Amino acid sequence: MKQMLFAAASVTATVVVLVARKSTPASAEPAVTGSRESFFSLSSSRKLRRDLETARGELNLVKSQYERADKIIGYSNKYGITAGMAGKVFDASLREGIDPELAFRLVRLESEFNEKAVSKVGAVGLTQLMPSTAKLFEKNVSREHLFNGETNLRIGFRYLKNLLGQYKGDVRLALLAYNRGEDAVWRDVRAGVNPGNGYDRWVMRDYKGKGVVQ
Repeated sequence: MKQMLFAAASVTATVVVLVARKSTPASAEPAVTGSRESFFSLSSSRKLRRDLETARGELNLVKSQYERADKIIGYSNKYGITAGMAGKVFDASLREGIDPELAFRLVRLESEFNEKAVSKVGAVGLTQLMPSTAKLFEKNVSREHLFNGETNLRIGFRYLKNLLGQYKGDVRLALLAYNRGEDAVWRDVRAGVNPGNGYDRWVMRDYKGKGVVQ
């Protein structure tokens, strides 16, 4: 009798152990599933963030393109020139750090937006550069190169930016030096003589900017 009770107890204990072992994976399964769900949730969140950043970048690009086009059309209408010419002046001025409003005023007075303009003293192109002055900024540039609008605008605006630096941001003196030459303006300034010749007033009429991109 004792042997039968002992055997029954052993069988019962074995069953309990087996049941306990089988129940362990079942109870652990939800934890694994939860971990997977967390992983996929984190992955989806990261993808959404990347998509959002991409969309934001594309939106900013479209916005900047719209603003550029709007300004170019405005200058085209204001100065009675093609959108292509307005785009050349606008883009070149920004690349060289010149306020577009001042850039358009200078080109209008210098050449009336004529790429082939030549002055009596030999100044060439849109910004009426002397070839010798242009070579100070691009030594390999030729007179013929200056009839190219982009080349002429690039060097002309770079020269103007240089003058604005020399005259410590004084737009009036920089413009006069651009028109009359640096030596002539410095000579008058040192002698206490007004270097103005009317050129500065024509370009700066109602202009309130600082000459450079703010």
